[in-house]
Amino acid sequence: MRRLLKIAQRVVQGRPNVGASPHDVVHHENKWKLLRYRATSPRRYKTPVLMVPSLINRHYVLDLAPGRSVVEDLVGRGHDVFIIDWGTPGAEDRYLTFDAICDGYIARALRKTTKAAGTEQAHLLGYCLGGTLTTIHNAARPERIASHVALAAPVQFYDEGLLSRWTRTKSFDVGSVVDAFGNVPWPLMQASFHMLKPTLNLVKLMALYERADDDDFLDGFFAAETWGSDNVSFPGEAYRRYIEELYQRNALLAGSFTLSGRPARLDTIETPTMVVTFEHDHIVPHKSASILLERIKSTDKEHLHLNGGHVGAVVSPKAKDRLWRQLSEWFARHEPAGRAAIRSVG
Repeated sequence: MRRLLKIAQRVVQGRPNVGASPHDVVHHENKWKLLRYRATSPRRYKTPVLMVPSLINRHYVLDLAPGRSVVEDLVGRGHDVFIIDWGTPGAEDRYLTFDAICDGYIARALRKTTKAAGTEQAHLLGYCLGGTLTTIHNAARPERIASHVALAAPVQFYDEGLLSRWTRTKSFDVGSVVDAFGNVPWPLMQASFHMLKPTLNLVKLMALYERADDDDFLDGFFAAETWGSDNVSFPGEAYRRYIEELYQRNALLAGSFTLSGRPARLDTIETPTMVVTFEHDHIVPHKSASILLERIKSTDKEHLHLNGGHVGAVVSPKAKDRLWRQLSEWFARHEPAGRAAIRSVG
């Protein structure tokens, strides 16, 4: 009873303080915004970091809560951090194309980021579907990218994962879905992810009950659940191409994908690249992400494979000395000053 009462008290407190790192909006276009996080300590590194989250999730998963924030950690280590907040598409965005997002929006975000930081290039980090977008952008327009981190980002879509199997069935008619809904509703997509692991909610409820006396656990649990329930619909035309070309034709691996008419071939990528995968990622099988390193031309590449799941390994406090530290070290190594910069990272 004591545990249930404590859980009830936390629910009554309302929405936790998510996405709280101080920031300024440096660009705003249509529904998306470019945020720049305010320095909390002297900036040690000149080259900024631009983060691109998944198109169908809120950006603040990368700034979940104090002590559970990639953004907070990188800013604290002296990096100049920017992020795209995709916002919420309206009914009129059903005609927004994949090229408009992956080429136009990301290109402008890179230009605004480098202009604000006074540099020629930026480090680019893409998470999940955001990492697919940054990979494609890097393949077609690498000029402003100093280095690239693909964080739990699918590149091979024609695999044995359930999402891949579902989209390849004859009954999955993406055209009918887009024609009927316009933007693909987030509850429909969320239901798909829930079906990947049907018992996940039960497992989470059991963990919540068993650890109800752990205030730190409750802080993280309710912050993560707030983000997990705050999803975004997918612009219809962009979704149509995403499914037809990436999932059903595996065009990125096949070398036939284009971005605004330009070839987006993985074997032309020379940008220094880090791929991060997670052992228990049930959304992005690690082989579907790590294959990127086999296909690119760059010789400056690294594979970081860690325990944990798709979200937990990114937002857990344990990530501070695992994922977050190694991201900072990667960016430091790819500063114009070279490897010497890494010694200043705590």
